[in-house]
Amino acid sequence: MFFLSRSKEEKELISAINFILGYKTRKPELYKLALLHKSIRTEESNERLEFLGDAILGLIVAKHLFKLYPFKNEGFLTKIRSKIVSRESLNNVGRKIGLKKLINIKKIKTKSYDSINGDALEAIIGACYLEKGFEFCEKKVVTKIIVPYFDLDDLTTQTHNFKSKVLEWAQKERKKISFIVEKTKTSNRFSQFKSILKLNGEKISVGYGKSKKNAEKDASRIACEKLELS
Repeated sequence: MFFLSRSKEEKELISAINFILGYKTRKPELYKLALLHKSIRTEESNERLEFLGDAILGLIVAKHLFKLYPFKNEGFLTKIRSKIVSRESLNNVGRKIGLKKLINIKKIKTKSYDSINGDALEAIIGACYLEKGFEFCEKKVVTKIIVPYFDLDDLTTQTHNFKSKVLEWAQKERKKISFIVEKTKTSNRFSQFKSILKLNGEKISVGYGKSKKNAEKDASRIACEKLELS
């Protein structure tokens, strides 16, 4: 009777959350809020749930790694946790899950919001915590997000500092590298930064981000792909 009494929109949302977290929520309004981008409403959005989810995810990942690697030191655990909860990693998971189709966001003329998938994923985790508590949320995040989408063996050897990688390569090859960062206005409330990476004065890549730092990271990531830096 619970499911039959729901609207078509709510049923679709319940099914989507069931796919993502593996359970049928009885509070779809929480997840509706978790998928509400601030471009739709200024007084209500998923930002508070994102804040909560970020903290919950950090604790879950730390606890999972602590149990999984009993003989590794704090530095190792911190490094792997940072890779898992990084904006880039969460955005990739969000894209693979298909969050873009679920997020309620205003369409405006812009390259893209570089963090909406990761932000929404954190908000969903926050919603799960509010509805079911920490232990339930922890189990679902580990089994439905961490285990399927993160190869921990690969993460222990993978380098995600693309800017350092491309700078080290340029120094080794005796090439001059530079970043030109500019602010691009998208609307009255949103702004985005664009970073142009140049190698010996020649444009190699262009990256975007909500900050200068993120824009440079994005440009560096694309440059690493083009230069085939493993």
